[in-house]
Parts: sequence; structure tokens; C-alpha cells
Amino acid sequence: MIRHIVTWTLKETAEGATRAETAAKLKMPLEGYRHLVPGILPPEAGVVSTFDVALVSDFADKANKAALDAYRDHPDHRTVKRFVGAVAETRQCVGSLA
Repeated sequence: MIRHIVTWTLKETAEGATRAETAAKLKMPLEGYRHLVPGILPPEAGVVSTFDVALVSDFADKANKAALDAYRDHPDHRTVKRFVGAVAETRQCVGSLA
């Protein structure tokens, strides 16, 4: 299994929204990733204290990373990435093989 963890600190205001409003807006599509590509296990997205938003995604195939690659290239993922680029102050990403 591959575990992919991403955290974001959001801008105080972005696209006319407060940090809390942006966090809620970002959390919605992240929770929808559970059916995005075959091989992705139900992701967890939440608003946390150290960072504003965190996403934990697990992918079933550690051998060939096909699900992770499909996720990275999926149009819905690319849409969220563009939104995050506009509203995030910082981003941290960690991955591991289990």
C-alpha cells in the first residue's frame, strides 16, 4: 500500500473567502476522491490545528503505483490543485510504502 499525506496552510483570505471558508471549500472535493480512480482507498480529509487542511490517501498497489499515477493525472485532481495553488500559503507532502 502507498500512503500519500498532504497538508496545507491557507492564506488568511483568498478568492473572497476567509481561511475557514476556504478550508471547508477545499475539504469537500478532497472527500469526493474516494471514487476518483480504481485502487484508491477511502481518503480522509480534515481541518486540523497545526495546518488548515490535511488529506490522507491510501492506494492499494504498492508494486506499480498505477492508482497513484492515475490519481495525479485525473482531471478532478488537477482542478483541485489549481484551486489550492490560489489559496494555499504552504504545502507539505509525505509518502510511504506500507
